[in-house]
Amino acid sequence: MNTITELRKFVAPEIIMGVDARIMIGRYIGHFASKRPMIVTDRNLEALPWFADILSEFEKYDICPVIFNDVTSNPREYEVMQGAEMFLDYKCDLIIAIGGGSPIDCAKGISIVSSNGGEILDYEGVDEINLPGPPLIAIPTTSGASADVSQFAIICDTSNYVKKAIISKKVVPDLALIDPVPLMTMDLYLTACTGMDALTHAMEAYVSNANSQLTDIHAIEAIRLINATIEDAVKPDRTIEIMYEMMLGSLHAGLAFSNASLGAVHAMAHSLGGLLDLPHGECNSLLLEHVVNLNFEVASEKYTEIAKVMGLDVDGLGPEVVKENLLNRLKVLRKKLGINDYAIVEELDDKLLDKLAEGALLDPCIVTNPRMLSLKEVTTVYGQILRKKR
Repeated sequence: MNTITELRKFVAPEIIMGVDARIMIGRYIGHFASKRPMIVTDRNLEALPWFADILSEFEKYDICPVIFNDVTSNPREYEVMQGAEMFLDYKCDLIIAIGGGSPIDCAKGISIVSSNGGEILDYEGVDEINLPGPPLIAIPTTSGASADVSQFAIICDTSNYVKKAIISKKVVPDLALIDPVPLMTMDLYLTACTGMDALTHAMEAYVSNANSQLTDIHAIEAIRLINATIEDAVKPDRTIEIMYEMMLGSLHAGLAFSNASLGAVHAMAHSLGGLLDLPHGECNSLLLEHVVNLNFEVASEKYTEIAKVMGLDVDGLGPEVVKENLLNRLKVLRKKLGINDYAIVEELDDKLLDKLAEGALLDPCIVTNPRMLSLKEVTTVYGQILRKKR
């Protein structure tokens, strides 16, 4: 089909980006006419000085927010339900998510349940939410998840040990206050993992079978920015300028994948992270090279463009050589960031691999991978990145 006759939807929140953007929160509480806002956050962030700056803005407006901080990495369904109960009990009227992908995804879940009722996992899948939730403001504190601009919410189903994807424009925040200052206190390894998450977002969006010219522009710019800055971002002497560039790369990647969706890396990472409770960005890092290897033949032109943007000289080279050069760049980058080759598990057998693969093939992200992977291919990749604990 001619690209000019294809219809594509592009959804994004209102965005304010720059140093001290978080301080704008006081003004926007007034814009939403909020009397009882709820903050959803990770309790580890509450002791940081930039968090106190946010709370001081509430004091200026004589507003005392309700704080829900029982959010873990890989947010659980029961955490969402506890937060929704608190939101309704306190008659809150606005949700402010402060943190990485976990608090923001949990906040999205609270928004869904507070307006639609039921259990959060009832809304798994694409466009399963009927009613919009209360206003949602996101203040991201990592440069990777991009939950502050996306149509995705990822929630752990603890009974089945799998992450469930909820995808709807109704979970796109109303406002994203994107500030590089919180990134300066982020752990260096977390910076590496979330940065690789953002790079994976951009690469998967660019080769997605639901991509468009609109999303490609953001995906390519994200790859360029992250490739140029991520190694400096994990150094102890990183600067606010470097972290701004990482935040900008993450933003571009979020706008790309939110509207083009993702692929097999994320489908497999959701299954892996849900079953073994591993960090999401680390899962993506381990899987990325393997999935690029499987996908390359059907999207070689796209991957060649990615290689060029990542600074590789591939002019005049055949597809196989380009693939090897790109895979090597991804491997070298991962090693420079200190991300291991393997995930260590207590037990490793065919039953575990089959369960992981089955979960991945049921994930909505698998649908937009440029080629359909077989159960055997997915199982093989899991076998390559997992090692049994000795």
